[in-house]
Amino acid sequence: MSSGVGIRKTSAVTIRTISRWVFPGEDAPELSKLAADLQLPMAAARLLWSRGYRDVESATHFLEPKLADMHDPFLLQDMGAAVDRIRRAIASGERMEIHGDYDVDGVTSTVVLLKALEMAGGTVGWHIPHRLNDGYGMQPVAVDEAAARGVKLLISVDNGIRAVAALERARDLGIDVVVTDHHLPENELPPAVAIVNPNRSDCTYPNPNLCGAGVTLKLAHAILGGLGWPEAKLYRVLESFLKLVAIATVADIVPLTGENRVIVRHGLNGLTDSPNLGLKALLKHAGFENKVPNATEVAFRIAPAINASGRMDSAGQAVKLFLTRDPNEADEIAKEMFALNAERQTAERAIVNEILDRCLETPVYDSERALVFWGEGWHRGVVGIVASRVMQKYHRPAVVLGLENGLAQGSGRSIHAFHLLDALESMRELFTKFGGHAHAAGLTLPETNLEEFRKRLRECAKAQLTLEDLQPVVEVDGVLEPSEANEDLLLALERLAPFGLENPRPLFAFKSAGLSGPPQPWKEKHLKIMVRKGGRNLQLKAFGMGDQADAMNEAGIIDVAFELERDWYGGVGLLARDWRPSHATLSLGAA
Repeated sequence: MSSGVGIRKTSAVTIRTISRWVFPGEDAPELSKLAADLQLPMAAARLLWSRGYRDVESATHFLEPKLADMHDPFLLQDMGAAVDRIRRAIASGERMEIHGDYDVDGVTSTVVLLKALEMAGGTVGWHIPHRLNDGYGMQPVAVDEAAARGVKLLISVDNGIRAVAALERARDLGIDVVVTDHHLPENELPPAVAIVNPNRSDCTYPNPNLCGAGVTLKLAHAILGGLGWPEAKLYRVLESFLKLVAIATVADIVPLTGENRVIVRHGLNGLTDSPNLGLKALLKHAGFENKVPNATEVAFRIAPAINASGRMDSAGQAVKLFLTRDPNEADEIAKEMFALNAERQTAERAIVNEILDRCLETPVYDSERALVFWGEGWHRGVVGIVASRVMQKYHRPAVVLGLENGLAQGSGRSIHAFHLLDALESMRELFTKFGGHAHAAGLTLPETNLEEFRKRLRECAKAQLTLEDLQPVVEVDGVLEPSEANEDLLLALERLAPFGLENPRPLFAFKSAGLSGPPQPWKEKHLKIMVRKGGRNLQLKAFGMGDQADAMNEAGIIDVAFELERDWYGGVGLLARDWRPSHATLSLGAA
């Protein structure tokens, strides 16, 4: 959810759009007993209840995820065939090669599988394409190069499910391919010895929401589980892999429930004692040398640095970071990755500002229910992030593309109500290639098709999205009195972490809180807000709301939605996420 309220531009005036707030209904009679049995504050028990954990057993299972809760890897379709082919390659000394993607998910997948195959006795290399020079996914030319190196078995990680041309080339050259991926497949699967993907239509694996590194972890488990190791050794090795897989799971924005919750909870908890020199260097430069980062901190401070190598240069550097045994090299690569991330942020800001300037010149109206922007020389490494920013600001599907040599290449991001990949499928003849998920996709098309693409995407969005879909929604988990926003509740909420997709950070609200004084500007774009309620003064930080101080002050008495957080001094902090005048009416839910 974007911080603050939406801002809509018209040709004459800036109108502040009030988000639609949704509140929970009446408490169930059984809620008090659940809170007492679990020894939790009512606000925390209410969260568990609303998220479907309505008895002690299921709630405890959620609060205390265990490695034993992970599923048997052989429940994945084709896992047996994949492991059999890999074991034959190891036994005969065939050269194998891993082909990964250039993002966090692909980098960590490559490292995990490489380590697992080496432990199993395999002869294995790896290849990550260069985003700008090679493009996305496994390409026929990469297969030719692998054949020249004597490779007999290719294994894709976090890509390959749509690489039909590359897999056909491999077949022609007598190279077997095992595909591991999590992206949505086409109607027909590409030719391969095995395709391990929980999103296959014929796969009944209990967790279809694994990221690419999650699928790779299952393959590593299946391979190493057949070596006859003691169970304690097997799980010790798998736990070491969880650290990287947890980072990928957070970065890829998959649901943090079920098996993914197990991966992230245990993986993040183990980050500070990792023997991996690259991971240690990365954490040090991110400011987590002696602190376990939470999922939000991984998403905004660690994952972007890993991604930056693939966005701005070569993701091969990120792989080398996690493989090096030289602490000085690890430190240098980590430092370089953070420098690249700063460069990426600069490029991103330039494109975002150019797009927002265009929107001011030609306002975004309600009739435009999907946005498509392109520009000459826009860096392909950052257009996906820019699309995400535009989507969040205007709360509608957004596609951002860079132009180069007559081709438009870029990414799209979408709101929950619009399936972006289905929309692209409906106009597939416009693209040279595309792929992705319901709410994130990559695409390439001739520059001559851009206007037609924008026209058809807008038509598609207009047919599917209502005006209500375009209004940001604030889902409040509970209304609190100031006395309830305390250490006990914060400790209980920390047990509900990690937070992310399908287990969002809890959002509470104070209603009818009076401002104790004008909101104070803070670091240019932000505010510090002091409100008074129930005889108490409370301060809230409000990121990105610097332009709303006058409107807030004019309202005087406000409802404010906020998160609880651990402040710098170890106490309870309040982080404002949205506000409205206290007399605002609700479209949905109980007031």
